[in-house]
Amino acid sequence: MVVVMQKGAAPEQRERVLTEIKALGFTPHVSDGESRSLIGAIGPAPTEEVRDHLRALPGVETVVRITKPFKLASREFRHDDSAVRIGDVATGQGRFVVAAGPCGVESREQLRAAADIAHRHGAQVLRGGAFKPRTSPYSFQGLGEEGLELLAEARAATGMPIVTEVTAPELVETVAATADMLQIGARNSQNFALLAEAGKSGKPVLFKRGLSTSISEFLQAAEYVLSQGNANVVLCERGIRTFETSTRFTLDISAVPVLKELTHLPVWVDPSHAAGRRPLVPALTLAAAAAGADGVIVEVHAKPEDAKSDAAQQLDDGEFAALMAQLRGVVAAVGKTL
Repeated sequence: MVVVMQKGAAPEQRERVLTEIKALGFTPHVSDGESRSLIGAIGPAPTEEVRDHLRALPGVETVVRITKPFKLASREFRHDDSAVRIGDVATGQGRFVVAAGPCGVESREQLRAAADIAHRHGAQVLRGGAFKPRTSPYSFQGLGEEGLELLAEARAATGMPIVTEVTAPELVETVAATADMLQIGARNSQNFALLAEAGKSGKPVLFKRGLSTSISEFLQAAEYVLSQGNANVVLCERGIRTFETSTRFTLDISAVPVLKELTHLPVWVDPSHAAGRRPLVPALTLAAAAAGADGVIVEVHAKPEDAKSDAAQQLDDGEFAALMAQLRGVVAAVGKTL
């Protein structure tokens, strides 16, 4: 349920509500709006007596029962769009973000070249995998902690905050010590221990939809991060597995407006993993922006043909420059800023 405080409610009134919620066996989650506070009470289904008790407290305007299985992510908990900060960069509430960089961190020279391309053409966030979960155990798995060090160097050189993947609960502390944003990949979309640990880190989380995950399952999994008191979650549609083989995955572009209807969290799209082929990436990126996404995460490499992972889907300098020029027009047309 959500306790809606009156406009101008005193701090001591809010504290009393928080105390009562805890005493009733619920976990409170506070969301401060422009004019009033919302306090989510997560726990067992509240009885009418419990709701009446909370309604009677000073400073309370109303108490609303949340009917969705995903509580903190729902529009019932927070009606207005949320914004998430990645370092000094904000996404959501009309601000469109482009995260760009290589699939995997391979060397200092490779990362610096990709970071230069991303920064020069207007990307705000640098992406790059230090730890890479791969389908085959014989594929390039990333440089690990050395990769994190190289990402930190690239951030210092460009000023761009970094998002990188964390693949296991025991690595969260290590990755969070360097990253500005933690990425949870599609293959870990229901690794609930990892999601909870990422939530505890307090770092913003970019959470990708699983290969065969429904939207409801996706949002319920995001609750594992949110339930740890970490409201800084960005959802990412990256394509789902269907019968179609002409693309690597089928980009569910309809997921963008559906998610925007169901949740206040920012929504990004990963056109690179959906397409699997670089000629398709620009069109899917533009479609994402037109559908209402709050950002995209695109793979960029100075020499894609030499990449150790996902070579076929990474854009080079000229391709990324052309995409960004087109993207600015679409973003402006839907009333957002890039």
